[in-house]
Parts: sequence; structure tokens; C-alpha cells
Amino acid sequence: MRLHEAAYPIFGRHETFHPRYGWFRKAFTCTDNDANIFNDEDATLKIGVGKNMVRSIRFWGLAAKLIVENELNSVAKRKSLTTTDIGNSIFGDSGWDQYLEFPGTLWLMHWLLLSPQSRLPVWWIAFNEFNAVEFTDTELELVVAKHLNQNIEWKCPSVSTIKKDINTLLRTYAPVNRTKTRGIEELLDCPLRELRLIDYSNHSSKYRFAYDEKPTLPAEILVFSILNFIAYQKDEAGTIEVGRLANEPGAPGRVFKLTEYQIIEKLEAVVHQIPSLKLTSTAGVTQFVWPRHPGKVAKHILNQYYSALHH
Repeated sequence: MRLHEAAYPIFGRHETFHPRYGWFRKAFTCTDNDANIFNDEDATLKIGVGKNMVRSIRFWGLAAKLIVENELNSVAKRKSLTTTDIGNSIFGDSGWDQYLEFPGTLWLMHWLLLSPQSRLPVWWIAFNEFNAVEFTDTELELVVAKHLNQNIEWKCPSVSTIKKDINTLLRTYAPVNRTKTRGIEELLDCPLRELRLIDYSNHSSKYRFAYDEKPTLPAEILVFSILNFIAYQKDEAGTIEVGRLANEPGAPGRVFKLTEYQIIEKLEAVVHQIPSLKLTSTAGVTQFVWPRHPGKVAKHILNQYYSALHH
């Protein structure tokens, strides 16, 4: 999968705010109650945050695919919003996890942010095209800028805009060191830090992507992501090499930072529960086999997973 197929050319729309606790739910519930609330002149009063934060909450709701823009209103000249099926499934009245209480939902949110069509192309490059394990923010900026300059389908954003998107990425996932100017609220204000996908190296002052076992990533969330990835590509072959799922840009292995072996381990935990899913091995090559309509199977797996959690 290439960048222009996986993402929109959208940069800096987060207003430099990373997603905070409650913002994903707020984006959903505000839209569910009033499709035009983010266009309202009194939005700051109704939502209870400043103007820049209003725009940021709207962006993160769209980026996580919890809400979607409607067609442009010819009278109001503004796009209203609608909640999505996945948004209703998570945050609706009978939602799976209305208050993000389960670690699996954070992994699901991470996948939704990076999966096609992503509104975070700089993040997509960082997770899918950046091969270094340890890195500085400057090293990441150079690689991102190179990929964006090579993408002839888009106009490359400014260096300062790339820096803002990378800074927001690091504040979203990397742990924050407590200082005199950073209180406990700032340390705890981003749910996706709990995934520990980006950490600090023990041997240098650099950041590092975490290629560990991911014990908090439920196998069902990974299988959902795999089927979601397959469904988007409209792959009708019915089989895919697990190596592709681990290494292909845009695939769950890249997004979750998993090795082929780790993916196989988690797949094995699910396939025996879902008869239509299989793992096969030929000449040392492991393949994942899925039925028709992978998107429907993916939703079924999530329903089963969350039903079990609530009982």
C-alpha cells in the first residue's frame, strides 16, 4: 500500500493538541446530539473548551473514524457531521466500551487512526515507512519529508508543519518525563501512551519503537485489524502470507510493531474459535485464510470479544 492510497493529504489539523482522555467520546457524543455543533458559533460554550480545542476534538473524531463529514450544505456552506458504525459500536448507548476502560479499545483506536483513509499521513509514514528502531525527532522529520517530497500526487507541506505533526505524534505515544513545568495532568492526559509503542532507549537519549510481545493487545483486535486491512484492499484471493501482514506498509504488523512470529501466535489464539478462519503452512510459509466478506467477519469478532468482556 502506498501513501496516497492509505491517507488523505491532511496536515496540522489537530491544532497541535494530541488526543486527550475523553476527547474521542466527546467528538462522538457531541456529533450524536447535534450534527452541526462543531459549526455553531457557541460551540466553545456548548462543548466547554476553547476554539482551538473545538477544532482539535472535531479532527480527532474524524481521524479515529468515529464521525464522518456529510456533503457540503449549499446554504450553510459548512459540512455537518454524522456518527459512523464503528463509532456507534464503541460509544453508542449500548456501546462496547463507552469510557475506554478496556486496553483493547485503545489498540482499536490506534488502528482506526492509522488505517485507510488515514487523516494522519505523517504518522502513517512514521509507522509504516520509517525502518529505524531508535531515532531522534530530527531523523524522523528527514525521512518523513523525503517520502512526502517523493509523493508526486500531493503538494508537500512546510517543514514547520511536518515538525508539528511529528511533535504531536511523539506526545501521543511517548512517555513524558515529569518536570517542574509538567504537572501530573499532562503526564496522564493521553490514553494512547498506555500502549507503549514508543519509548526511550536504555542506551541512548533517542526514542525507540517497541517491538515486544504486546501483552495488552488482544488477539481479537489484531484479527479485526487484519480483516479490516484485507477488506479495504478488496483482496478476494482468500489467503495472504503472514509475512505480508507483518511487513507490508499499512498492514497491522507495521502499525502495531509486531513480528511475523508474534502475529502467528495471536492468530492461533483466535482461529480455533472461528471455524471460517484458518492458518495453513506450505514449504515453511504460513498463510492466513479468511472467508468471503471479511468486513462482516471482523465486526462479528469484535462483538464476540466485547460480549465476553461484559459477562
